[in-house]
Amino acid sequence: MHYTILLTPDDGQYSVRVPAMPGIFTWGATTDQALASAREAIELHLEQYLERGLPFPPDRRHAARNRTARLVTIDVEAPASQVAS
Repeated sequence: MHYTILLTPDDGQYSVRVPAMPGIFTWGATTDQALASAREAIELHLEQYLERGLPFPPDRRHAARNRTARLVTIDVEAPASQVAS
């Protein structure tokens, strides 16, 4: 699976929002750390959707952003039982 994130430089760090999952806000000291944090947060949220019997939210490729932010698509591992659906 893949999801689009909004990666924004912020005071020497990088903040991350996920347009498809507005409850996710994470960060990293480097872009690699920010991407890893985003991937982990998305995967945890997907597990919660599965536990609640909810469908996974579709990716949203558009988001409001400022001039320093960029949209990045990352691959994530979906919980195994949802992949077969």
